[in-house]
Amino acid sequence: MSACFPLESAGSQPPLGSSTTCGPRVSELTEAGNLAGVQHIILVLSGKGGVGKSTISTELALALRHAGKKVGILDVDLCGPSIPRMLRAQGRAVHQCDGGWVPVYVDQEQSICLMSVGFLLENPDEAVVWRGPKKNDTPPGTSDEHMATVDALRPYGPLGALVVTTPQAVSVGDVRRELTFCRKTGLRVLGVVENMSGFVCPHCAECTSIFSRGGGEELASHAGVPFLGSVPLDPELTKSLEEGRDFIREFPESPAFPALLSIAQKVLIEAPARVP
Repeated sequence: MSACFPLESAGSQPPLGSSTTCGPRVSELTEAGNLAGVQHIILVLSGKGGVGKSTISTELALALRHAGKKVGILDVDLCGPSIPRMLRAQGRAVHQCDGGWVPVYVDQEQSICLMSVGFLLENPDEAVVWRGPKKNDTPPGTSDEHMATVDALRPYGPLGALVVTTPQAVSVGDVRRELTFCRKTGLRVLGVVENMSGFVCPHCAECTSIFSRGGGEELASHAGVPFLGSVPLDPELTKSLEEGRDFIREFPESPAFPALLSIAQKVLIEAPARVP
């Protein structure tokens, strides 16, 4: 599991119970739970490493921000947190107050806030070595740790899970087990995203299926869940993530742009505004 998205309309209260100060707002949310002001929670997961969960999480957050939403990202990749770099938030620090940790805002408009273990490391090259209870808070697969995270969010009524895979059979097989996990735990699947789905040449526009193609769509069809789309490989997307740039704003001509925008629009359709 890479991230959790609490969604709000622009102008609503800050997500994740965060605030620019440690005043009454944080205390009030703490009494009702730190997710009391959050309208929608989406889990981005896979059950397979290296499929681009952090990439999809980051680009979905940016697309939702451009759609006028406030987004909070909880990066629960404890061993290799990469989202701070993808959002150019490396070196930032979280603040602690009576209400707990206040996430880091990654933009001046305070439309995206992020909480990651990367902010808690004195050195970015430092290894995270946790065992026991702390390790049980992380969800690397579909075991106790994964179940603990789903159970912790269950009282807040998560909207569902967005499941990420790559096209090749070795990935699809692992992700198929993740869909089984979602079904057994009663977690609704919003849909499957096929990442790294072909490479479109920037010179001739020919698409080369480097990692095969269509595995994610076939998986969704067999599982009876929506297929949200295929995101092709794009050097500009990789570069923007490494440099912490806003791909959605800067590269509208990229072949990956319409795919990412379509995924965000489908998520928005599934997340109608809730009446308080």
